[in-house]
Amino acid sequence: QVQFVESGGGLVQAGDSLTLSCAAAGSSVRTFSLYAMAWFRQAPGKEREFVGSIGFAGGHFYYAEPAKGRFTISRDNVKNTVYLQMNNLIAEDTAVYYCAANFGRYWGQGTQVTVSS
Repeated sequence: QVQFVESGGGLVQAGDSLTLSCAAAGSSVRTFSLYAMAWFRQAPGKEREFVGSIGFAGGHFYYAEPAKGRFTISRDNVKNTVYLQMNNLIAEDTAVYYCAANFGRYWGQGTQVTVSS
């Protein structure tokens, strides 16, 4: 079974930094290095939106406008983990953050990020 598990969410203040992790588990451990990975988020009452992505080998970065200059995606194919480093957080970043693998074929369960202003 392909699984991805996010962690690292929490309650922070505006201006703080937070790093989310998404670790492959189960059968996805064997194929993690073959997947492009992405982060999405869904705020209350809003549709899920793209945050950014990274290619299977670590290049080919893409970021949505709200993430540019503040968020950085990285991955460690030895640890089978992708990261989302978020700096200078604002209240509008409050959402459930999801990782997605292989162009949205597989999803994690999400981790809540709440930014108090």
